[in-house]
Amino acid sequence: MFIKMKVAGIILDPSNNVPVLILKDLEDRYTVPIWIGIVEASAIATELEKTEMPRPMTHDLLRNVIRELGGTIDRIEVTDLRDNTFFAAIHLRTAGGAHVIDSRPSDAVALALRVAAPIFVEERVIAQLGREEEEEVPKAGKQARTGPVFISNLNPADKFDKAKWAEFLESLDPEDFGKYKM
Repeated sequence: MFIKMKVAGIILDPSNNVPVLILKDLEDRYTVPIWIGIVEASAIATELEKTEMPRPMTHDLLRNVIRELGGTIDRIEVTDLRDNTFFAAIHLRTAGGAHVIDSRPSDAVALALRVAAPIFVEERVIAQLGREEEEEVPKAGKQARTGPVFISNLNPADKFDKAKWAEFLESLDPEDFGKYKM
């Protein structure tokens, strides 16, 4: 069974400064933290803020290609958690029928945000995590018990802290990007 989720924000893991995508169910009972890359965090944060880019970024390009070919994204699902790695699926509909595309959760979420597709997480993934809202989720502008710094929040009443994000990005050494080096 799948549980519908929303993007609650992006936080930084204070132990290693790795971005963590936070998904929450609509009743704020369950939290799914997914460690993601800086590039993917940037793609998600850009869409959360509705920042207009002069040229299409990768997820915008994918959205545009799908639309141009007459396709739609029905939903995305976080389907599994194996060996500390999350798995996701993009449910795509075209004139040729329904398709399920394997994806990293961060890419699936970045695309879902761009097309307003619903996000779901498999119940057993949530059970594996064993996290509920009252245990360990940061409130907007506050530290969680484990100490992550809140970077972005989907709540329209709150604003994305661009200064903190810029400070984090500027503090990175090119070696920090690993395989994403340009």
